[in-house]
Amino acid sequence: MSGKTITRADLCEVVYQKVGLSRTESAALVELVLGEITSCLERGETVKLSSFGSFVVRKKGQRIGRNPKTGKEVPISPRRVMVFKPSAILKQKINNAADESAAKASQDAATPGVAAARD
Repeated sequence: MSGKTITRADLCEVVYQKVGLSRTESAALVELVLGEITSCLERGETVKLSSFGSFVVRKKGQRIGRNPKTGKEVPISPRRVMVFKPSAILKQKINNAADESAAKASQDAATPGVAAARD
């Protein structure tokens, strides 16, 4: 895993570079898209992005939980949770990328001098 986190600013920069809008327009576009997704989820609607995945709001009923420190039973109030379900295409892309990076790492480890050159 690379550990890189993509932020709103990163998304705005990508839109700026690839679409050709100004930085202000790029930021406005990203905010508009994220705002619309948020509004749909607040209304309980499913957001389905083709070849990416779906954001689904689920209702969880009240249940009894347990305080791990004291062991005492505590009621957990009903709430709504958001779940992301990746598409099969996204899963395949992620797995192919992981397979390729693992293959490259094992190839580099088997090649003398490659690991030493990186150090």
